[in-house]
Amino acid sequence: MIHGYAAQAPSAKLEPFDYEPGILGDEDVEIQVEYCGICHSDLSMLDNEWGMTQYPFVPGHEVIGTIATIGNAVKKLQVGQRVGLGWYSRSCMTCEWCVSGDRNLCQTAEQTIVGRHGGFADRVRAHEGWVIPLPAGLDPSSSGPLFCGGITVFNPIVQFNIKPTDRVGVLGIGGLGHMALGFLKAWGCDVTAFSTTPDKEPEARALGATHFINSRDPEAISKAANSFDLILSTVAADLDWGTYIAMLRPKGRLHFVGVVPNPISSLVFPLISGQKSISGSPLGSPATIAQMLEFTNRHNFEPMVEEFPFEQVNEAIAKLRTGSPRYRIVLKY
Repeated sequence: MIHGYAAQAPSAKLEPFDYEPGILGDEDVEIQVEYCGICHSDLSMLDNEWGMTQYPFVPGHEVIGTIATIGNAVKKLQVGQRVGLGWYSRSCMTCEWCVSGDRNLCQTAEQTIVGRHGGFADRVRAHEGWVIPLPAGLDPSSSGPLFCGGITVFNPIVQFNIKPTDRVGVLGIGGLGHMALGFLKAWGCDVTAFSTTPDKEPEARALGATHFINSRDPEAISKAANSFDLILSTVAADLDWGTYIAMLRPKGRLHFVGVVPNPISSLVFPLISGQKSISGSPLGSPATIAQMLEFTNRHNFEPMVEEFPFEQVNEAIAKLRTGSPRYRIVLKY
């Protein structure tokens, strides 16, 4: 029996919930949960914003724990090993994307909190291919957010071959953006933080920003034209995207990892004349997650987290709703 916390309806309070997981699959593992981060995607699923939540709903996809049980065919993981689990919990392993290593692009990939119960529980299950060993040097209490928010902003750095000499802007200094600043600084880039909150400037610089721009300052925005090789948007708000496209250097890219509410609009001519791109990406493959963890360990980087005991999960969710965490919330079992 697995003991967790579930909502019975959209936006409902999470309450104790027990379920029988059935027989463990041959290639699956069961993780004893130690910590689980709370992501805005948990909130979106809890509220059924995307129209695909099934209730009772157990959130949680930033899991850190130790392997309690392994299936008969599991080869690479061992009982007692500390691991992490993120947004994906399984992929088909046979399609062209899985075979090429891009398992995160598998069209039938299973998502940890979609149609199944997630990590707000004492145990959670997943296919061994998506359960990643945690390097010994990483703090398990703060590593959970790396498995969703962290890999979301690290993945484009790898996918687009970002160079240490590149100039990168990060829109939004929150749960995703603060990790992007740390990664990009360690990567060697010249990093500019964009925020509508001027009092975040000292912290943004401490996190890795070389420069800071108040997004509501027209003069500062104007001066930043033709400045960036990459602008990484982590925000969930509609902005004047033409203004940010104008900030790109030739061959520059405006890349989305935050989900904005409405369609993105742009004139085509600035894209053609500067050979600029607009793109987006999901979380990374297991290989990229492992690369991110090694990079994080080597550079002594960790997300900034606030910790709550699992029994206070509803208080933690209420704090996330207000947008007040700086910058991620982690539940401890």
